[in-house]
Amino acid sequence: MNIGIVCYASIGGSGVVATELAKALGVRGHQVRLISSEIPFRFGDYQRGVNFHIVPTPTYPLFREPQYLLSLTTKLVNVSREFDLDIIHAHYAVPHATAAYLAKQILSSTGETKVPKVITTLHGTDVTLVGSDSSYRETVAFCIEQSDGVTTVSKSLKDETYRELSVRTELRVIPNFLDCKYHRRVVDPRLRQHFSGGDPKNKIVVHVSNFRPVKRVESVIQIFRRIRDRVQARLLLVGEGPERAAASRLINDLGLSSEVDTLGDQEQVVPLFSISDLCLLPSSHEGFGLAALEAMACEVPVVASRVGGLTEFIKHGVTGFLHPPDDLQSMVESSVTLLTDKILHDRITSAGRLTVQQHYCSDEIVPRYEAYYKEVLDKS
Repeated sequence: MNIGIVCYASIGGSGVVATELAKALGVRGHQVRLISSEIPFRFGDYQRGVNFHIVPTPTYPLFREPQYLLSLTTKLVNVSREFDLDIIHAHYAVPHATAAYLAKQILSSTGETKVPKVITTLHGTDVTLVGSDSSYRETVAFCIEQSDGVTTVSKSLKDETYRELSVRTELRVIPNFLDCKYHRRVVDPRLRQHFSGGDPKNKIVVHVSNFRPVKRVESVIQIFRRIRDRVQARLLLVGEGPERAAASRLINDLGLSSEVDTLGDQEQVVPLFSISDLCLLPSSHEGFGLAALEAMACEVPVVASRVGGLTEFIKHGVTGFLHPPDDLQSMVESSVTLLTDKILHDRITSAGRLTVQQHYCSDEIVPRYEAYYKEVLDKS
């Protein structure tokens, strides 16, 4: 198949999964055109079968901001014509599903012999934050319903989409996934020594996100402060985003500067997970929670909020620990127990790794996308 995949280039689950899907499809013999405003995060080295097409966003004095939607639509039209696309797969409803819909209308109106089908994958905040906003709701719902196929990354998000947007189209759940050959625990002793401050007694707690408000990075810091009162530990904050400055201020105010390493965006997170003893993810909402899955693959226990897609692959007390988002003290207690009880720690990490291997590896999930593409193409 000839497949165009549209995604955000910045750090975040939607862009990471879209890029990994493109690479996996390329390995499986498909021709994939990855389309974004810049080379996506984790694109990596040249991959057979995968080509990248940048979306230019020229600015004009008439417009207050670059017209990315219009530029993306034009790029989709041009790539579809030049490379005979069968599918345009839009990751994230806004503005990618909108641009895909417009591109399809343009191609149809010009009498093209072949017009690609549009599949939209919903990842979370495109529904729960953007889509539920009254300024966008009707447009988002319309573009979802105009897609030839729609997937969500969790059952929770599927249910929320029906509830928030009242769409009538069928939504297919295909969860996020990992390349399990790569996502596994491989400890670099020198890296561990560096971030433990040279003290083997120090436990390493990690948080990886795009530092948006929904990730509640300040809660991560508050939980860590209480952990640090009872367990010798250090914190790794990995990522960039709008909450980064507030997080830095809180670290300074709490006197934790010498115990927290802020690493910014990191394309390779497996080495960092591999030296960690605990992952914190106290989000207010998660469409899926890819960082938690990556931690589990690297045998790091997760303490997280009982929200959204996290509840579908983390079983409380078995593969991790889940608590209400505002119950920080329970998250502290679970964290301290995991960091001080090696038998429990090993049992949780083994169960978490097994869950990933059995249900969330690319070999399991990518064929489901292929089958869905075929199903959509076969529809009249």
